[in-house]
Amino acid sequence: MEGKKLEKRIGTAVDVLMYALLLVQMVYVFTGNILHEALGVGFFVCLAAHLAIKRKYLFSLYKLKGKSAARKTANISTMLLSLTSVAMMLSSMGVSRTLFPWFRYLGYSDLHVYLATAVLTLSVFHGGIQGYIRTKKKKRAAVFIGLGCIASIAVGLALVPYLNRHFKVVRVDLAKAVSGEKIEWNGSKPLVVYFTRVGNTDFEDDVDAVSGASLMLADGELMGSNKLIADMIENAIDCDVQAISLTGEKYPSSYGSTVAVAGKELRKNVRPDIEPINTSGYDSIILIYPLWWGTVPMPVATFIESSDLSGRELYLIATQGSSGYGSSADDIEKMAKGADVHKVMSIYCDDIPTSRESIGKWLKELNKG
Repeated sequence: MEGKKLEKRIGTAVDVLMYALLLVQMVYVFTGNILHEALGVGFFVCLAAHLAIKRKYLFSLYKLKGKSAARKTANISTMLLSLTSVAMMLSSMGVSRTLFPWFRYLGYSDLHVYLATAVLTLSVFHGGIQGYIRTKKKKRAAVFIGLGCIASIAVGLALVPYLNRHFKVVRVDLAKAVSGEKIEWNGSKPLVVYFTRVGNTDFEDDVDAVSGASLMLADGELMGSNKLIADMIENAIDCDVQAISLTGEKYPSSYGSTVAVAGKELRKNVRPDIEPINTSGYDSIILIYPLWWGTVPMPVATFIESSDLSGRELYLIATQGSSGYGSSADDIEKMAKGADVHKVMSIYCDDIPTSRESIGKWLKELNKG
């Protein structure tokens, strides 16, 4: 009897710790990546302990015959939670940059966010349905379960992205981030063309560097993350670099307002005026751009369509807060008439300050060709 009581207490403590770790992980913007990954390991250790303690219950989950609707629902939710937790563990390893950099399966940031949200929501439902079974006030319990699930979805898909966008300050030691292996270039060096918010935005005087997807503080100065990538390439091969710069109205200081303006430009297929960029004399161009609304910003479209890229190699580096290229590569192929378009790399925003080595490796591979 004492052994069962002790096991129950340990199980309760493990469950509370597991929920706490999951919630803390959801606000990784305040913990940083290394602690986030360490807490993730802790969460899955707690999950393994939880499953070990509940092993007898788990083996009976598939036995639904003769059970009440609530019990059947509880069993099904437990099975879904277990499967989703395993998928999240794999995706956690897939997006890991510190503890499991060798694991590259399910390495999609969006998928990881969705799975984490699903685990949180199913966990709330799992705990709530157990309370529902025990209580006599079924309607009240059902309302609380519904509200809890809605809140969990809102936390995962709305609150966490908001916090990451508005409370994340990225600080970079510029010399350390940019410097790396020098590469002796064979033949004509490419022209690097990049687009970033800095220089194309009317920032307020007290603006903070709030997003690794677009801004950072490099040696205390506001800097666009795509410029940092361009500087990395210039440091490696000593090539020419040009920024895409608006000549007309600039984007608003607020990122949310910029997103809204960019959406309107995309829907209306606007081509904002930019300063001319001379691409003559270059056999190849490396184009660095952020992913806006799943494609290139419209000033980048202006550059592509206003430049004679026929017969040139066009290498794409997309930076994003989700994953992949969206439709940008296909859109660029349609706009860049006669150019040979190559997907190079899609860099997740958090990885930009530490991408010098991977960019250097790519440049060496390109140089061999």
